[in-house]
Formats: sequence, structure tokens, C-alpha cells
Amino acid sequence: MPERAVLGYSGGLDTSVCILWLKEKYGLDVVTVTLDIGQGEDLDAIERRARWLGAVRHYTIDAKEEFAAQYVARAIRANALYQGKYPLGTALARPLIAEKLVEVARREGAAAVAHGCTGKGNDQIRFDVTIKALAPELKVLAPVREWGMTRDMEAEYAAKKGFPIGPKRSAYSVDQNLWGRSVEGGALEDAWNEPPEEALEWCVPPERAPEEPRYVELEFEQGLPVALDGERKGLVELICELNALAGAHGVGLIDHMEDRTVGIKSRELYEYPAATCIIEAHRDLEKLVLTRRQLAFKQLAEERWAWLVYSGLWVEPLREDLEALIASTQLPVEGKVRLKLYKGSLRVVGRRSPHPLYSHGLATYGSGSTFDQALAVGFIELWGLQARLAKGRRPSIGERSLEASPQRG
Repeated sequence: MPERAVLGYSGGLDTSVCILWLKEKYGLDVVTVTLDIGQGEDLDAIERRARWLGAVRHYTIDAKEEFAAQYVARAIRANALYQGKYPLGTALARPLIAEKLVEVARREGAAAVAHGCTGKGNDQIRFDVTIKALAPELKVLAPVREWGMTRDMEAEYAAKKGFPIGPKRSAYSVDQNLWGRSVEGGALEDAWNEPPEEALEWCVPPERAPEEPRYVELEFEQGLPVALDGERKGLVELICELNALAGAHGVGLIDHMEDRTVGIKSRELYEYPAATCIIEAHRDLEKLVLTRRQLAFKQLAEERWAWLVYSGLWVEPLREDLEALIASTQLPVEGKVRLKLYKGSLRVVGRRSPHPLYSHGLATYGSGSTFDQALAVGFIELWGLQARLAKGRRPSIGERSLEASPQRG
């Protein structure tokens, strides 16, 4: 009886050909696994295709709630943006998919886990590292890295095996889940080209967005959004509704020159309407309730957290260490933030919290001020003390230094 390999199956050309390749080249029975993480695809059709291609068993796993609660929620609290722009949707999903592949592999008694990643991208790292950390006894197979075929060659290979696979419906390579949509390839490979409208699905081009602005109110508890426009919702439902709402106003379109972990620069087009709104609102609310020192140090932790996740190091202990720090800052992050969406732009126009460090009495220039301005004199004297002393000594120090410099010739 042949050994089994568990394949992460998207239903696309690459992973479809992987089924045939694993059977022919390795003599393996293939078990396919597809996770529903909000990508909006026909999962029944994906299962039918897997079985048609020869998969001995198929698993469809609804992981939307787990993805939101265990991955997206952490990203929200960390204001996670790789290189300040990419909200990490694909990067967050890969360790979850890897975990489920390992679970199925152990249930099936499989010898290997396989994925359809190329050797150029980041996903191969995310899958390989996570799978090997969770199950070092399993072999990791990546047929696309082995076979060296173009997409046309893949289709020809499948046809020769008796499985004609229709042409690709789009010139673009797309990956999406409930947190966002990533698009690359086609006309986007020329970094000078403006992204064509045909590449967009979630975001209306800003110039075609409604003429009237739309105000949105997000409510947070312990750093996570719990209500949209006054109506409490679960995280999955809230994200999906906000994706539609903000995308209709052209908000969330990101055109990014990105440094991949493997060293290649790539031009990426992202559609993240809900993520853009939530992270901006969350970051603004933090400014209301956290001290300047908390904010400054948390930004360091956020940048490192996003880098670890992007780079495929979800299993790195430092990620959990950083999350412990981040979580401790989120207790007072409670309140409401009002956003204004207008033709692709997003602005925070109001915020309030039961735990504000902002005091109207201290900040106002009106008659109700409670701040004793005389205190500023002593503060300024001490604040600039060392700077003034150093400035007064620099001319003499500088002259002596120049005089003592050895002559070169």
C-alpha cells in the first residue's frame, strides 16, 4: 500500500498538477486539504477537482473563526504592517494552514506534507519552517520548486496525463482571505504601470467612489474591534462588513515595492479595506490611552513582530515574548473611534475612551485651564541643562581636537 502525502490544495493549476506529480514521481497517495479562511471560493468545486485528479481523500476545514481569533487579532493589537504598508494577510494564514496540514497528516498516518509554493516567494519559508517545527518526523515536499515548469508546461503536463485543465482565468496571481487580498503578476510586474482597474476586486478606484463621505464608528475592547456603527459583531462578521463598506469608498488600496525574505524585490498590489480602517483606528486610540514611553517602545515591538511573521518565523519564541508585552499594553485600549472615508482617503476625526490620558482641563487654552504655567519655567531649565552645557563647551573642544590631529602627508 503506497505511503501518503497530505497536500495543501487551493484548487489552482500549481497544486492541481502537484497531485499528479506526487503520484507519478514519488508513488504517493495524495490527501488534499483546503482551509476556508474567508477566501470566498467554491469549496465544493475545489473538492470535486481534487478527487477528479486522483486525491484519495479530501478535507475541507472551516478555519475562519480560528484565523480571526488566533492570528488576525494578534496582528490588530500589534498594528502589524510589514515595511509600514503590508497588513500581512497571506503571511498570517500560512502557519495556520501548516498546522492543519500536520494535524491531517498525523490522522492519516502520512509520511509527508506537500505544498505548491515556488522557490521565489516567501510562502515556501512559512510552510517549511512551521511544518518542520511542528512535525520534524514528516518530510516536506515542494514539487513546484523541483519540476522547473512554466504554467503553460504545467497545463501541457496535466493534459498528457489525461486531465485537461482550462486556461488561467486571469493574468494575475491572487491570494485572498477575510483579512485582505494580494495581487501580483501581469501588468503589475512593470513597476511603472499604474495598477489597472481589472486587477481590483474589493476596492473601487478612488475617482469612482461616492461623492459623499461616509463616517464609520469602531468600538474597541482590550485592543480589538467589537462593534461597527454601534452594533456589536464577532470579529469575522465585522471584518467582512467593513471590507465591503470601506472598499466601496476606495479605502484600502496599497501599491507596495516589497522586499521578500529571499532577497527579491517585488511589486505588490494589496486590497485591505477593513485592515486599513481597523489598524488606523486602533493606533489612534492607543495614542489617547497609552503613555508616550509605552507608544515608543511598542512601536519597536510591532516592527519586529511584523518582520517575524512576514519572514516565516511564526514558531520563533520571540514572537510570543513580544505578544506578551503587546498584550499588557492593550488593557486600557477601550473606546470608540470615528473615521471619515472619502474617495480613497481615511481620516480619524474623533476618538473617546473611559481611560484617556488626554485631559481637556490640562490642554485647553480657555478659562477652564487647570495647568499651572509657572511650572514650565523650572521644567525647561532642567530639560535643557546638559544640552546648554555641552553647547557652551563645543567650540573650545573642537579647536583643541583639530590642533591635536596628526598631520597627514
